[in-house]
Amino acid sequence: MRLILLGAPGAGKGTQAEILSEMLSIPTISTGNILRAAVKEGTPVGLKAKALMDEGKLVSDDVIMGILEERLQKDDCKNGYILDGVPRTIPQAKAMKEMGIAVDTALSIEVEDEVIVERMGGRRTCPKCGNTFHVVYHPPKTEGVCDFCGSALTVRKDDKAETVKARLATYHADTEPLKAFYEAEGKLRSVDNQPTIELTTAEIKKALGI
Repeated sequence: MRLILLGAPGAGKGTQAEILSEMLSIPTISTGNILRAAVKEGTPVGLKAKALMDEGKLVSDDVIMGILEERLQKDDCKNGYILDGVPRTIPQAKAMKEMGIAVDTALSIEVEDEVIVERMGGRRTCPKCGNTFHVVYHPPKTEGVCDFCGSALTVRKDDKAETVKARLATYHADTEPLKAFYEAEGKLRSVDNQPTIELTTAEIKKALGI
């Protein structure tokens, strides 16, 4: 299965990608992870990306697509893959199509903006070990303290309401149009956000017929 996960930041794509990856025995490929890996491995495209990032510039679509193509050639992608965070725009989706990167289904997790602002505002991150918690959905055993290393938890800048709203505006302008793009190709499946991770997974399984 070659799957794209669509949805606003904070919709739960990363969590569901992990669950599906384990269930289907196929890798999850996210833009951030492949960029970091390509830079670390020093691949030709990775070096190009590093040079752009070192200058504080955004990594261009052609570099992102080059890194994606490199990653999809690895053996673990032979039986399929889950793409999370790519394509991010219509030009990226068109570039993938031109490159022959196959997609069976684009799955959109639908969550209202207000729910996302509330959800992300409740996130707490450990600056030392990187583990994340949520004041409602996944609270630490001791309020404000990491379960794993005992450090004080913080709210990342990315999770503050004004930042989340700005990211949602970018999503609606640049990424949401992908739903119409994949619907026109007959590949779009949508699921509504559910009260729990498990119920959302159950809806996704129904939508994918697995």
